[in-house]
Amino acid sequence: MSAIDYEAVRRLLEAEFVKVETDYLDGREPQAPERPTDFDTVFRSRTQAYREVLLGCVLARLNDRSIDIHKPYVNLGKDAYNGRTLDEKVVNPFLHEKRIPSSHGPFLAVFRRSVKFRKATRGGTRDKTGYDSFVALVDLISELDDERDLKQILQCLLFRFVRLRIAADIPLSKLHRISLEQYGQLVDGLLATPSGGRFPVLLVEATFTAIKRAFDRPWLIEVQGINVADRAAGVGGDITIRQGQVILLAIEVTERPVERTRVISTFQAKIAPQGIEDYLFLVRGETSDDVMRQARQYFSQGHEVNFLEIRGWILMILATVGKVGRAIFNEVLLAKLDDAEMPAELKLAWNTQIDRITTAPS
Repeated sequence: MSAIDYEAVRRLLEAEFVKVETDYLDGREPQAPERPTDFDTVFRSRTQAYREVLLGCVLARLNDRSIDIHKPYVNLGKDAYNGRTLDEKVVNPFLHEKRIPSSHGPFLAVFRRSVKFRKATRGGTRDKTGYDSFVALVDLISELDDERDLKQILQCLLFRFVRLRIAADIPLSKLHRISLEQYGQLVDGLLATPSGGRFPVLLVEATFTAIKRAFDRPWLIEVQGINVADRAAGVGGDITIRQGQVILLAIEVTERPVERTRVISTFQAKIAPQGIEDYLFLVRGETSDDVMRQARQYFSQGHEVNFLEIRGWILMILATVGKVGRAIFNEVLLAKLDDAEMPAELKLAWNTQIDRITTAPS
């Protein structure tokens, strides 16, 4: 029997899943190298075990090329592997932790004992069309040796698991009373989550809304949609604060370091044409000296261009707005996340962060 390094397999699975989630949020779908119709057939099948076994097969093949993935029982020969243990230690816990619809029991339970994944097994299965596609994909995986090709298969499977999760109804974990220290952990966790820029903007919107409502300000808070062109939207920044027709403050929220060229292009495209006098970049990390020199040049022309580190700014505001303001912040976050258009991955990431900060030892 071939041995599988279960810890290494789980690390690989986690790393590839992060990449696939990021690609999904950015609208990039990995292309199946061959047999895309069989992938779709397996994931439409009511026999969930087919897709779960496929995940186990490609992981086993990535870990050890000497394994015959058609043989998931140790009594089937030296090139067989322990499919049940792989499921119990890696596949099933992974799917449940990621809240992906999956089997509650072992994925081999739908097959007769000591089965080989061959065409001859077809007669003992309920969904024979799904099984045909399943076996075709097992055959495909077993023929691949190059790690890049096998990882492409893995990414195709994971992408479809992500789409399955999208269709699931995901209840949000409620955010109740937490300390300022825990808010810091929450903000850190959300900012570190790949979200296509959604989490940073959402956190900033909730923070400004907390200020507005806690201090009863007559503001209109406009939020630019993700991936909406600036010129088409006709807005000052990712978030624009207006009072009447006057722009009080325009905010650009960025996960990447701000370069001097970006400050110049922002000034030319948005600040100068709209006469914006107060423009704020909320950034992660420090701002370079050449960026600050450019900002001082615009200050002398009557336009304030400022830079603040996003995490510290949010926590300072949450400390300032008090209990009432923090309750508003919580309410806005939950309402925005509960929107039907919000990607399921972000709802799950929220639940993960809430579980992390509320179950951590004091």
